Amino acid sequence: MRVLAQVAMVMNLDKCIGCHTCSVTCKQTWTSRSGIEYAWFNNVETRPGQGYPRRWQDQDTWRGGWRLNRRGQLTLRAGSRIARLAAIFANPVLPGIKDYYEPWTYDYRTLVNAPLGDDYPVAQPHSLITGKPMKIEWSANWDDDLGGSVEHGDADPLLARTRAQGEQAAQKVRAAFEQTFMFYLPRICEHCLNPSCVASCPSGAIYKREEDGIVLVDQDHCRGWRQCVTGCPYKKIYFNHRTGKAEKCTFCYPRIEVGLPTVCSETCVGRLRYLGVVLYDADAVTAAASVPEDRDLYAAQLGVFLDPADPGVRRAAERDGIAHDWIEAARRSPVHALISRYRVALPLHPEFRTMPMVWYIPPLSPVVEALTETGFDGEDAGNLFGAIDSLRIPVEYLAELFTAGDPAPVRAALDRLAAMRAHMRAVNLGESPPGSPSDAAAAVGMSGTEIEEMYRLLAVAKYDERYVIPTAAVGDARRLEESALPEDCSLDHDGGPGMGGAGPFGEDSGHRRLPLVALETFHALRRRQTRDEEPDR
Repeated sequence: MRVLAQVAMVMNLDKCIGCHTCSVTCKQTWTSRSGIEYAWFNNVETRPGQGYPRRWQDQDTWRGGWRLNRRGQLTLRAGSRIARLAAIFANPVLPGIKDYYEPWTYDYRTLVNAPLGDDYPVAQPHSLITGKPMKIEWSANWDDDLGGSVEHGDADPLLARTRAQGEQAAQKVRAAFEQTFMFYLPRICEHCLNPSCVASCPSGAIYKREEDGIVLVDQDHCRGWRQCVTGCPYKKIYFNHRTGKAEKCTFCYPRIEVGLPTVCSETCVGRLRYLGVVLYDADAVTAAASVPEDRDLYAAQLGVFLDPADPGVRRAAERDGIAHDWIEAARRSPVHALISRYRVALPLHPEFRTMPMVWYIPPLSPVVEALTETGFDGEDAGNLFGAIDSLRIPVEYLAELFTAGDPAPVRAALDRLAAMRAHMRAVNLGESPPGSPSDAAAAVGMSGTEIEEMYRLLAVAKYDERYVIPTAAVGDARRLEESALPEDCSLDHDGGPGMGGAGPFGEDSGHRRLPLVALETFHALRRRQTRDEEPDR
């Protein structure tokens, strides 16, 4: 057993309101450079829908992730080394700009300079690629709020799989607007345990950091082969045509190193994101990703995670160089609790066999309102459990998204969430004392105390409970701080890929590289952001 630690994320989809604040703040922070206008390291998709880029989940088309060959060994869907080498100068399996969207701006000068008249002037959209007038036909949030469901809903690969399960499942998928279902799915890079993008890169420019598991692109070593774009099944690596380099979500590693959450987590209106350390057995990853049946991958990945409260695991972690504060952070980790202890969080498309490390709590919200409308008590435990199979959001659809089509883990997670609602209702109404066993808790194999601890974490957890992030070890601080130097991941050093004049995607946002910001500055920022009272003036 070789113990490694990774900073991971869990998102509670019951809390996502689709405001896209996380997308906007991430884009302002990380993708505001010339040539990367169409890149969204963090985007919020409406389900059902095609997603961004279009139909990214269809690996028969995009050939991302891993598959098992005839000998039961993992191999890239993109093909053998020889096949990928043959396509290295002209990779044919890539999303085109139409699958993302053609970046545009508006002719605002018409609004400012139009002469007085009876008609209102219109700012016509102009392409940032060609500069010519264009018709807007697609964008990152085209499916938002069911705007494209009637026209584009059938193009969702997961809907097709759900309907293919039989007439009963097909009946749960309604195309009529008043009968359909929707929920929001925020997406970032999964920072996988078994990343296919790393294996796809011919230059070795993509690497997974051993100290925290974050997957990064070394801009100086990237040669723009774009094999990583094909290899990533989540299509979260983008190619900057301005610089000729691949770019992706960095998990805000400069903030993580000093104990600050990612920008998307910090600015999330619904407080649906949780960050924490997970300990795992690195020697077990390949075996877990190689289980024959896709439906067994969720359980296999759960088996890779280690219990940080186990004395044997703690000794092994210390032996393998994991710092004591990281082991303690793993013990207090909300991510570990939601994934392994309460088992309400599920991985996104485990059938890609990349072992993703951004997990999701499936949505349950509509069940209470739906029951209430029928005249039944929407909070009663018996009614809740019985209604889960008739959710407006079909369990079969959620299973295609999170458990490779196996509805059992999804149903179990929803049962626990329903039991939590019923138990807390009894506590709040004085029908049951806090910590006491209840029929709802017993039905899902949990105690009253466990249910209430899960409720606190999901409902009223404070900042330091949602984000349990150890800072970088003192001995590593300078080395990690210097990762912003030109020889590593920097984009904006003099003569670097982020510098230059105006390009085909608009005005250049490059600037002269500023001096490194000391770690103490980030710590001061963290104290200011997390204090409960206003500072003295």
